[in-house]
Amino acid sequence: MPLTHRQRTLAPLLAALVMAACATPPAPAPSVPPAATPAAPPAAAAPAAAPAAALAAAVPAPARSPDFAQWVDRFRAEARAAGITDATLHAAFDGVQHLDRVIALDRAQPEFTRTVWDYLDTAVSPTRVRRGQDKVLEVRAVADAAAARYGVPAEIVVAIWGMESNYGSNYGDTPTIDALATLGFEGRRATWARGQLMAALRILQNGDIPRERMLGSWAGAMGQTQFLPSNFLAYAVDADGDGRRDIWGSMADVTASTAHFLAREGWQRGQPWGLEVQLPPGFDLGRADDALRQSSAQWAAEGVRTVDGKALPALPDASLLLPAGARGPVFLVGPNFRTILRYNNATSYALGVGLLAQRIAGGPGVQAAWPRELQPLSRNALQTLQQALQSKGFDPGGIDGVLGPATRGAIRRWQRSVGLAADGFPTQDLLDRLLQP
Repeated sequence: MPLTHRQRTLAPLLAALVMAACATPPAPAPSVPPAATPAAPPAAAAPAAAPAAALAAAVPAPARSPDFAQWVDRFRAEARAAGITDATLHAAFDGVQHLDRVIALDRAQPEFTRTVWDYLDTAVSPTRVRRGQDKVLEVRAVADAAAARYGVPAEIVVAIWGMESNYGSNYGDTPTIDALATLGFEGRRATWARGQLMAALRILQNGDIPRERMLGSWAGAMGQTQFLPSNFLAYAVDADGDGRRDIWGSMADVTASTAHFLAREGWQRGQPWGLEVQLPPGFDLGRADDALRQSSAQWAAEGVRTVDGKALPALPDASLLLPAGARGPVFLVGPNFRTILRYNNATSYALGVGLLAQRIAGGPGVQAAWPRELQPLSRNALQTLQQALQSKGFDPGGIDGVLGPATRGAIRRWQRSVGLAADGFPTQDLLDRLLQP
């Protein structure tokens, strides 16, 4: 599946630093789910494969260490026993390289996080919206064919395309085999990387793509909508009938494969992903919890309305989302929002996809104001907050500096205990109060 929000947000900066340190020309950054700064519009809908000379210049080629070479030899033997042919193994591993920058990126821990509004400013920027509107017209025939087959609107597929690779202009230039072999050898997720590497070998053996065109991010996600190899095997589609599943160069395959992924992961035909809503005065913000799901009719009975006061659309199993706490916009999200999360499990990313698709289709952006004066807590500050919650008897589910459901739940419980609005949103003021004796 595509990279995590943390990995993608950090990748462009670290890639630049590491490449500069290696005194090599900087390569395009891996796609950012967010896509960080939009790249310049490409000359064509799908970029051509990188020439071998350019690829060699972009990727450092350190000598293979004896340990890495031995690891590759052992993996060759395992792959051969699993049914991978010698021809495929030669193509994959005869020139395989250990990429130091992949390990540097994988080991990095970001100190600071982005606010959701800062993230969305980029993910749903006017430039990206305009390009998305142009792109949906450009690929309308194949996107509509995918929509008819799988029930996923063209605008959703195009929004994911925009988020994952800035409409194909920046899907990464790291050889997938090299990246996964490096992570399998010494990365912190070695078991996962070995499984993805075996899947990549099966893709090569199937003839879907040659090794030199199997390019993507530093963490193994590939093509214009950033499929991991295992997801490629499960969901990629040969929609243009040429006998290959090409998510690098065929927009028919890109759109169909992305729609197929969403359909298989639970997309509900005809339902919106969600919408911005307003809450009635005195509403218990603690009910804005993904664990509390009910129909939009039930939410309407509690006074929840659209931002323009109209009736809510029919949505089963809908939950309220306060991505910026009590002072920010409120969204009612349904099953399709949770399906987008299966593509990338970050709330900001799923909101970005939904809002970008909405804008591409001519709909409005976010109407309520974001609390832009608030600063996000750093990872270390979130760890301090988790420790403070735990010391007061509110289990945050671990001290990892990550704002997950368990930590939000602990914040809500503590907020209720001291008479605050239970929005589960961490702020510096909240942390300061938690740290008081």
